[in-house]
Amino acid sequence: MFTGLSAFPLTPMDEVSIDENAFSQLVSRLAQAQINSIGVLGSTGSYAYLNREERNLVTRLAVESAQGTPVVVGIGALRTKDVLKLAEDAQKAGANGLLLAPVSYQKLTEDEVFAHYQTVSQHSSVPICVYDNPTTTHFEFSDVLHGRIAALPNIASIKIPPLSNHLDEAKERVARLRAHIPHHVTIGISGDHSGATGLIAGCEAWYSVLGGLFPLPILAIVKASQRGDIDEVNRLSTALEPIWAFFRRYGSLRVIATIAELKGLVKTPSLPLPIKSLSGEERQRLTACIADLL
Repeated sequence: MFTGLSAFPLTPMDEVSIDENAFSQLVSRLAQAQINSIGVLGSTGSYAYLNREERNLVTRLAVESAQGTPVVVGIGALRTKDVLKLAEDAQKAGANGLLLAPVSYQKLTEDEVFAHYQTVSQHSSVPICVYDNPTTTHFEFSDVLHGRIAALPNIASIKIPPLSNHLDEAKERVARLRAHIPHHVTIGISGDHSGATGLIAGCEAWYSVLGGLFPLPILAIVKASQRGDIDEVNRLSTALEPIWAFFRRYGSLRVIATIAELKGLVKTPSLPLPIKSLSGEERQRLTACIADLL
């Protein structure tokens, strides 16, 4: 579940409701691609903008539509007590794993973050992936803290931020983290423009945004990595560089929502306000880009 391709679909919505049918169809597409797991209510799933009832709805729809593919559910929230409620909801709905980011308003200390994960791990009956995303949480894990958390019960993976494009630096980063965590805890790369580099550098999983909409191109890169075909990994990822450039400039959520809208997979709008998909010249350029690539 925490190796190979874990694909993260959008949670399409407007200001009235979640588009249940569109979301279920996105999940079904992923299940048919036979990926390793489906990640819902991550950053691509707009978890921070949804209340408990909406998140429970998304979880239930995902489990129902996943056709047996393992479902990993994001449970990040400001307060530990709320995370525990979300974890209970997800487990009751049939989630196979949990994804937890140290969400905060007040900047957290390392001891506070450790206690947060310790409490949740003690109340979980399914494995947990640590979501290291300083861009949104404004918290930076030290390797020592990762090691402390990874030693807790039920911790199974770490979803790390994008790596350096310099392969030697990326390999050094992964090796340094690996030296602090138990062997059974996997390391997964996020930030799709860094995905190929992460796999080559030693990450066992790719937590992918583009894979949540178009799993097959990302799955091909993952499989090439698993068989040690580094030239093919680089070739396939380089072919998607125009998409990665959009991700770097505008953020993966806005771009993937725009692609989903352009492809007719979701209605417009599909994001929670005030976030909007691309418009104007940017949307036109992306339209031309995906016509050539996807």
